[in-house]
Amino acid sequence: MKAPDLLEPVASDEEAELAKTALRCLTAALDHSNAPRIALLDENGEKTDAPVLTLPPQALRFFAEVLKRMAQQQPIMLLPQKHELTTQEAAAFLNVSRPFVIKEIEAGRLKCKKVNRHRRIEFDALKRYMAEQHKSSEDALKKLADLSAKLEMDL
Repeated sequence: MKAPDLLEPVASDEEAELAKTALRCLTAALDHSNAPRIALLDENGEKTDAPVLTLPPQALRFFAEVLKRMAQQQPIMLLPQKHELTTQEAAAFLNVSRPFVIKEIEAGRLKCKKVNRHRRIEFDALKRYMAEQHKSSEDALKKLADLSAKLEMDL
């Protein structure tokens, strides 16, 4: 990933507390009103000369999610909807090696497209792959638990 795509976590507890306060205010506004407007107030609660922001409710929910992550001091990654990753970036995202990603592509489990000689993996395809792997792991664990329960009963 390019460095601008990654927003580092807030640096201090004070910034995290500010994010928590802003999140509470934004959540209260979303819960108690359908008005997609935000008016900025000064520290005395007086309305400022700043223009009132009119935003779609989805944008307000997005800001609430960003503030939540900031309050938890977690890093945030922003990706365009149709973002394509290199095999190295996909490997870093999955926390696996690049050769493993290539093997998964060649086995047909991970979809990609070729740009000249280079493979590009859409982020949506990577998310689907992760969901399939997670489901496969859950199924295997369920089978193992069922088998273990059956063997316990046979003893």
